Amino acid sequence: METQVGESQVSQASDAQNQSARTERPFREVESVVIRFCGDSGDGMQLTGTEFTRATALAGNDLSTMPDFPAEIRAPAGTPAGVSGYQLQFSSREIGTPGDQPDVLVAMNPAALKANLADLLAGGSLIVNTGAFTKPNLTKAGYDANPLEDDTVAAYKVYKIDITRLTKLALASSGLDNKTADRCKNFFALGLAFWMFERPVESELDAIRAKFGKKPILAEANITVFKAGYHYGETAEVFAETGSVRVRKAPLPTGRYRNIMGNAATALGLVTAARLAKLDLVYAGYPITPASSILHELAGLRAHGVTTFQAEDEIAAACAAVGASFGGALGVTGSSGPGIALKGETIGLAVSLELPLVIVNVQRGGPSTGLPTKTEQADLMQALYGRNGECPVPVIAACTPADCFYAAIEAARVAIKYMTPVMLLTDGYLANGSEPWQLPRPGEIAPFPAVFRDDPEDYKVYRRDETTLARAWVRPGTPGLAHRIGGIEKDALTGNVSYDPDNHDWMCRIRAAKVERVQNEVPALKVNGPDEGELLLVGWGSTYGAINAAVAQARAEGRRVSSVHLRWLNPLDGKLGELMRRFTRVLVPEMNLGQLVQILRARFLVDAEPLTKVMGQPFKIAELCRAIEKRTTVRN
Repeated sequence: METQVGESQVSQASDAQNQSARTERPFREVESVVIRFCGDSGDGMQLTGTEFTRATALAGNDLSTMPDFPAEIRAPAGTPAGVSGYQLQFSSREIGTPGDQPDVLVAMNPAALKANLADLLAGGSLIVNTGAFTKPNLTKAGYDANPLEDDTVAAYKVYKIDITRLTKLALASSGLDNKTADRCKNFFALGLAFWMFERPVESELDAIRAKFGKKPILAEANITVFKAGYHYGETAEVFAETGSVRVRKAPLPTGRYRNIMGNAATALGLVTAARLAKLDLVYAGYPITPASSILHELAGLRAHGVTTFQAEDEIAAACAAVGASFGGALGVTGSSGPGIALKGETIGLAVSLELPLVIVNVQRGGPSTGLPTKTEQADLMQALYGRNGECPVPVIAACTPADCFYAAIEAARVAIKYMTPVMLLTDGYLANGSEPWQLPRPGEIAPFPAVFRDDPEDYKVYRRDETTLARAWVRPGTPGLAHRIGGIEKDALTGNVSYDPDNHDWMCRIRAAKVERVQNEVPALKVNGPDEGELLLVGWGSTYGAINAAVAQARAEGRRVSSVHLRWLNPLDGKLGELMRRFTRVLVPEMNLGQLVQILRARFLVDAEPLTKVMGQPFKIAELCRAIEKRTTVRN
C-alpha cells in the first residue's frame, strides 16, 4: 500500500466523506492514540490490526505498530497462552514507538482480557465482546466469576457489546454456517474502530474485496459485518456521549509513502543493494521465526534478479550463500539466533575465503528455542564473537522497521567493498513492526558496482587493496585467474596452504585490520542533544524510538541528558569514548543482560551503567524516563 503525502495525500472522495461525517456527529480531538486489538489466535487480530494500520497510513497520521503473536503454534483456544494482539500508536506528530499503554483495548474473549487488561491506561476505553464471556470461556481464561460483573474493570470506561451475536444477525440471510459467520466478527470490531477514529471507509471496502477476491461470498460477508460495526458506532447510544476521536494528519515531508514492516524493508533493501552493485541476489535460508518472512518476500521478486533457496537446514543455507558469492552473486543468508549458531562455521569459512556475504540475524528471545515470537537483543556477543578462532566480521544494527531497508544496503555495500561477511542485526520487534516509509527517489542512493578482476598478469589471490585491505573478487572460470581458496589457512599472498606460524599470525591480524578499516565508512556520531551533560544514553538497534522519546521528555523537564545511537557495533567509532567521558554518567539500555555495556567498559574504560530487560517486550518510554529521573536533576 502506497500513498502520496502532499496535495494528493488522501483522495477527495474520502476527504468529502470524512468531512460530512465530522459535521454530523460530535468528536473530540487528541494528539495521539494507542489502540490494541486482542483475541484468540484464530480471531483475526493480526488482520484487524494491519487493516486499521493501512487505513491510518492513508489518513496521513504518523504511526508505529507492534504485533504480538502467541509463542505456541497451537495453544489451547480460549486460554491466555493462545492470545494474539496487535498494538498501534497513531499521531498528528512524529512518533517512534507503538506506545507504552493502550488508550483503547478491544478484547474479543475473556482470555484476551485476562492477558491484556493490566496494560490498559487507567480510565482508558475497554471494548469487550460479551458474547464470548460464557462459563466455559471464563473457566479456560482462569476466571472464577465474570470480570465484567465485578470490580475487575471498574477503573476503565467499559463498552459491553455482544459482537458475536451482532455479527450473526448481520449475516442471517447470507447462507453462511455459524462457524464461518463467527469468523467474520473481527470485521465488526474493525468497523467500530473505523467509526471511532474517523478512518476512510471506501478504501477499506476496496481492500476487503481485493483480499477475499477469490472468495466473493466471504468478501461480501466481511463487508456486511464491517458496515454493521461502523453503523453500530453511529447509532448506539453508548457512544453518543463521547462521539468519535479525531487525530489530525501528521506534518510528514512531502513524498511518496508506504507502510512497511521491518522484514519487508530488509528484503527490499537487499534487492536494491544487488541492483546498485549490478549483481544477482541469491538468498538461501531455512524457515525460522521471526526471520522467515524475508525469504517469503524475496521469493516474489524473481523478476528483479533474485534467486531464493529454501535449504534442508541452516548449515546448508549458509553454505549455499557462500557458494553464490564465490560464483559472483551477492550471497545472503538469514535466520534468528538458533540458526545463526548453526551457521557459525560457514561464516568462519567466508571470513577465511574473504568473500562478500550478508548474514541477517532477526533476534528473538533465547537461549535454545527460547521465545520464538518475542523480541530480544541478546545476540550481540554471538554476532561479535560467536565463531571459533580469530574471526571478526563487521556488525551493523537497524533501528526502525523502515531503517532495515537502509541497513541492508549498507551491509551489502561494505561486504562487497571490503570482501568480508557482514552481520545485520534486527529483531522481532522491528521485523513485525511497521511505520510509514518515504520511498527514496530514483538516484537518491549512490550505486556501488562490484568490480571483478579479469587481468591475469601477476595475479596473487591475497594481494590486497591498499585502502580497504580487500583481495580482488574473481569469477570462477575467468581465463588465467584460476586460484585456490578454502578453510585451511592460506599463504598471505599466493593462497597456497600454509601452516607457518608467522603467516597465520599475519593473516589473522590483516583480517582484523580490514574490519577495523570499515570505520572509514561509519558516519560521524550524531548526538541527540548537547555533547556534554549529566547523563548520556547509549543505545543500539530497536531501542532507538523509546530512547529518543524519553530523552526529549527529560530535556523538556530541564534535565541535562542526551543520547547517541550506534549503527555500527563492529567496528565501534573511536570517538565514542571521548564523547562518553564528557558526561557525568553513561547509561546503556538494551534488551539483554548487559552485552554492549561490557564492550564499552572494556574498550573505552568508562564506568557505563547497564539498564537491562529480557522480557520479550521492548522498552517502554516510561521505564527509560524513570531511569533518567534517578540519575539526573532538574535545572531551571
